[in-house]
Amino acid sequence: MTKVYFAAPLFNDAEKSFNLALTAILEDAGYNVFLPQRDGYEAPKMLGMTEEEKSKKIFAADIAAIDGCDVLFMVLDGRVPDEGACVELGYAYAKSKRCYGVKTDVRAAERGLDLNPMLSGCFIHILDDKTLPAADSLKSYLAAHTL
Repeated sequence: MTKVYFAAPLFNDAEKSFNLALTAILEDAGYNVFLPQRDGYEAPKMLGMTEEEKSKKIFAADIAAIDGCDVLFMVLDGRVPDEGACVELGYAYAKSKRCYGVKTDVRAAERGLDLNPMLSGCFIHILDDKTLPAADSLKSYLAAHTL
């Protein structure tokens, strides 16, 4: 079974719900998904640890999960993509993992800024169809392609 690392911001309810919805689609399609908010660690829930201890534990767990994956799937939303997810993307790309992205946020595109070439160059494919909701776009892509 193909293992997918899901790189995305996870700092509010909307982001977490979006991540869970796309993860469910990937899992329904037969992928084994590591979703950090569900399968890793979240700093606010790590009680009794210093910020440095939390950071080291999160970093080590996420790096190990990327090392064990076949594919990295990244949410590219925001004026700029999440900096942690960008590090995860760079690490996965350097490890020759297949990388895919989804972009639903048009704010940067409206200003003519779209994606930095150092990010877009890492991806095999970016789902950015503005005519479909992300869930429908992902389902459509998976019906015709494998990650």
